[in-house]
Amino acid sequence: MNATVEQIKAWAAELGFDDCRIARAKEASHAGLFRDWIAEGKHGEMAWLERTPDRRCDPREVLPDCKSIVCLALNYYPGRSPFPEGHDGGYRIARYAWNDDYHDLIEKRLREFDVKLQTLGGIQRFYVDTGPVLERDFASDAGLGWNGKSTVQIHRHLGAWFFLAELLTTLDLTPDAPFGDHCGKCTACITACPTQAITAPRRVDARRCISYLTIEHKGPIPEEFRIAMGDRIYGCDDCLDACPWNRFAAESREMAFHARTSVFEKRLRDFLDLDDEGFRALFAKSPIKRIKRPRFLRNVCVALGNTGRPDDLPALERAAADPDPLIAEHAAWAVRRIHERMGS
Repeated sequence: MNATVEQIKAWAAELGFDDCRIARAKEASHAGLFRDWIAEGKHGEMAWLERTPDRRCDPREVLPDCKSIVCLALNYYPGRSPFPEGHDGGYRIARYAWNDDYHDLIEKRLREFDVKLQTLGGIQRFYVDTGPVLERDFASDAGLGWNGKSTVQIHRHLGAWFFLAELLTTLDLTPDAPFGDHCGKCTACITACPTQAITAPRRVDARRCISYLTIEHKGPIPEEFRIAMGDRIYGCDDCLDACPWNRFAAESREMAFHARTSVFEKRLRDFLDLDDEGFRALFAKSPIKRIKRPRFLRNVCVALGNTGRPDDLPALERAAADPDPLIAEHAAWAVRRIHERMGS
């Protein structure tokens, strides 16, 4: 490792990143598979993935004279349970959304990193899953873990609980060696998926994925998936929870990723009392705020339909009269489901 790369990795550690490795700028390894996935419509409503595929598949189309990619990992694992002591639980939110939006925290550090690389003569573009970069391909090229059978990136020390970020740079840096694929014969993530969205190793149909359905999908949840959603109200961690590499995961040092008490002290039906202002206040600076109140309460209604009890019915009946048709329809469905389960 040359002195420049050593300096870059030292800066990454100073900025709080848990790993930093270098990839050569080239066409992404799975560019062809990505184009096929888009052509088959498996990206669902995520239309931005269709735009400028050449830019998404080759960083040299994004940054002229790009020679290297600085690939970064930041551990976000916030622990096992988000609920305060004595709370019954009763719902699940993907761990990455237990508190503040990671984009804000990481982008601030990337801006600082960019300034440091400029002192070496580099011109950079940086992203934290916000730009046209097939980041997992380059992370794998650099040895920053490998792409698991769920398509989630896995790190030998961090497991699957980490964010990826990258700086495209004109600096010509010595690349790191790949670590290789260490999933072996394990198919735990495929078996764990509640909706069979992982159709084959490293093949995901987003239209079936609970993370997609509860976050990116804007309309009604298809009835064929509502029961499988269970008590999940934002995202899904099942394929990550199942991964045996997560036995090495340690809790993140970043308190901004640990559970927000004001959210997790609530019972599931309490969310139905939120008006727009209350929703925005509760989820200020949270990634959940992005999907807005109607989609979030849509998800809450489905979870109550699957897990609710008779004492949840008054809140659901009020929600069934909500002026937003997305909330009203799912609340009415939940009321019917609870009555069916209770045999009334």
